[in-house]
Amino acid sequence: MLMKLYKLFLISILAVFIPVVSFAETDDTFDIVDSAEADIVTDYVSLNYGADIANVGGFDIADIMLGMDFDAVHSLVTNIGNLYQLREKNALVYTIHPDWKANLDYECRQQGLTVPTEIENCINGLARKRGLLYASELHLARPETGETIDVFFTSNASDNVVWRIIYKNDVNDQEGLADKFIRQRENKVLAFWQHVLEKYGEPNSGSDKWISSTNAYDPMMTAYYGALDLIDNGRRASDEAMNINQSRENFKAKPYAF
Repeated sequence: MLMKLYKLFLISILAVFIPVVSFAETDDTFDIVDSAEADIVTDYVSLNYGADIANVGGFDIADIMLGMDFDAVHSLVTNIGNLYQLREKNALVYTIHPDWKANLDYECRQQGLTVPTEIENCINGLARKRGLLYASELHLARPETGETIDVFFTSNASDNVVWRIIYKNDVNDQEGLADKFIRQRENKVLAFWQHVLEKYGEPNSGSDKWISSTNAYDPMMTAYYGALDLIDNGRRASDEAMNINQSRENFKAKPYAF
């Protein structure tokens, strides 16, 4: 469908931030949740015939780029001139990698704690103290246009930087079934796609992907109906591996002697 809209567009042209720990301790817009499993998409990608690689690492969505640290993104968002603002509820999500959380759970239980709430408080306290609690998500909204941006960060082990940005708008909102509403939705999607092409150029992989190489672990961006997904799977995978290895090396086992 995107290719159809792209062709339609061509035809129409021819025709006419704050430190992580202190922020988590003082702000009420954050939530602490368990870290999700690694969301790494590694589908095969290839260049279109005659296409060149794209500088996807230099792409931005509302001035937010892959590799930006949390403080820089938060500072950008709180800038008075920025179009987006933190959404009303759970705009910031803090988390602990599950392997580190298992380590801390073991430590807290070794202290004789058995009540779930006490264990959870102990885990969060140790995580803050050791820099294991980190801003994993930041959610933005622009209500007047129906736009949202979800930003995902690596852990502190790899400098708490952006590894994924998901942009969405309201081009798919169902207003009605009459022909005029169908036409309106088509025009909204066409306008969105036109702006995408103007900003990023034509896709260089299939009809909807911009890739920086044929390695799916390198930065890439995918366009959907009213959505963009800018992602660096390699950065995410590296962060996941670092946390797994470091948590295993730092597990505080009992001092067995034999």
